[in-house]
Amino acid sequence: MRMTPRSVQDLDVWRDSISLVKGIYQITRMWPKDETYGLISQTRRASVSIPSNLAEGRGRGLPGEMRRFAQIALGSAYELDTLLIIAADAGYHDEQRLCALREELASLSRRMQSFIRYQQLKAR
Repeated sequence: MRMTPRSVQDLDVWRDSISLVKGIYQITRMWPKDETYGLISQTRRASVSIPSNLAEGRGRGLPGEMRRFAQIALGSAYELDTLLIIAADAGYHDEQRLCALREELASLSRRMQSFIRYQQLKAR
């Protein structure tokens, strides 16, 4: 049985992070236009960094590299969570939408942590 995915698209964490990016782009469209080059840009970049780093790690082909880039992706997830809190404190979106996105992000982060542990074991 093959334990490594043939493509990054085979990874549930990657597919779910793509879904999260779509949600982030939807919500940031409603933020004030004067945040286009500030909070909107930073929030979108942090969200896009998650699946992008997973893809780069997978493309490198080694468990150690996959783990390293998954850790970078996880760091971007934490950054994204902080940016969502800042946006909520600024009143850019409602509490219900914020909670839903943060729950999705928290679930994804937990699964990425498990994925990182798996990669660490695999690299030994």
